[in-house]
Amino acid sequence: MRCFRKRSMFPVLAFLATSLLLVNLYMDDGYALKEAEKRQLGETLMPPAPSDRYVHPFRDLSNSSGSINVTYRYLAGIPLQRRKYLTIGLSSVKRKRGNYLLETIKSIFDQSSYEELKEIVVVVHLADFDLVWCENLVQEITRKFAHHIIAGRLLVIQAPEQYYPSLDGLKRNYNDPEDRVRFRSKQNVDYAFLLNFCTNLSHFYMMLEDDVRCSRNFLTALKKVIASREGSYWVMLEFSKLGYIGKLYHSKDLPRLAHFLLMFYQEMPCDWLLIHFRGLLAQKDVIRFKPSLFQHMGYYSSYKGAENKLKDDDFEEDSIDIPDNPPASLYTNINVFENYDATKAYSSVDEYFWGKPPCTGDFFIIVFNRPTKISRIKIVTGTEDRQSDVLHHGALEVGQRSVDTKQGRQCLSYITLGEFRGGNIEVNNVNQKIGFDVECVRIVITANQKEWLIIRTISLWTTQP
Repeated sequence: MRCFRKRSMFPVLAFLATSLLLVNLYMDDGYALKEAEKRQLGETLMPPAPSDRYVHPFRDLSNSSGSINVTYRYLAGIPLQRRKYLTIGLSSVKRKRGNYLLETIKSIFDQSSYEELKEIVVVVHLADFDLVWCENLVQEITRKFAHHIIAGRLLVIQAPEQYYPSLDGLKRNYNDPEDRVRFRSKQNVDYAFLLNFCTNLSHFYMMLEDDVRCSRNFLTALKKVIASREGSYWVMLEFSKLGYIGKLYHSKDLPRLAHFLLMFYQEMPCDWLLIHFRGLLAQKDVIRFKPSLFQHMGYYSSYKGAENKLKDDDFEEDSIDIPDNPPASLYTNINVFENYDATKAYSSVDEYFWGKPPCTGDFFIIVFNRPTKISRIKIVTGTEDRQSDVLHHGALEVGQRSVDTKQGRQCLSYITLGEFRGGNIEVNNVNQKIGFDVECVRIVITANQKEWLIIRTISLWTTQP
């Protein structure tokens, strides 16, 4: 499924902020999943179509003094009691042309190792009101992925039509056609019910669309990124630049996001709402990682079957080479330009450090939170549009015995690993070349330069214990 943009966004943050406070005021604490009763294997794979199970309380946002219960239909599988690391949510409806859901599910499982499969659960919300279509699709899913359903790695659910708000007479914001407004408004509700269901299944939640393929070992890459953000605040991390693909949340934020989408379901498309939600929870900037871990593969949209050949040119099929970049503090005495600070060079986000012309003896230093075994270091300076802003003369060093100084925390002793060539440096087998765990990585300027300096990426790989 795809979230549609059509026109530029208008600022509504003040209104949304007030409304979000009302959501928090009236939020129910009853989001916990009820424990699944033990079912026989046959019922797990193919439960009777009319059976409704597992009531999830949901606060009625149009009348916050009352509540409604959404009774989800379990079409295949039941949730396990053990909380997983990651839930992957998909919402799907019948398309006029093409259907990519089975390929998407297959890609998720095929691109995950056996160990990774133990840490994920995939939840598919069949959000179409055509029950015959749903039944036929469930049969296909059950036939192709029976072992994943039995293992508790795949659930197929449905929120019945009677729990949806009215989809008639909706606001025609941005002068969208009536059928388009109905489509995107229902899509917001589809996602809200899916988010609500997934709240307590795992520690993190990833939203995908139903026409996506995944990079190999994407979960391992995700875990590296999450570890590198340890101690920093975030609401949403993005692993694709397209639609509602590859958006990662803390599961604890799902109830608020579900309420938010329900409250404003007819106001604007879901991807616009997500931007406001992120901002209201004080994440001002987009945090998007490269390479992208997910790629759009559909040719026809779920809206009227229109052609949609969008591709993410940052996607890489094999992205396991994402650096570890252990938690660290960064310091430099190079004059920083505007907000292009040192931390931006150490992040996997598409941003960089930018400083004014450095002088001999200037430094850029990374101090780890704890001594670390480093196997590989790669540093790239300059960008495609500013190829002169590279480090012309510099050395890469690693150090030990860190202490506090007036210029920040630094190490007392260093070993030089090499010199920059063409603005870049890469050193392999670092742990074999030195006899200690690394506490500091330092870039030292060895000659004055007239050009400004961009440090585009600092990538570090650690040695597994």
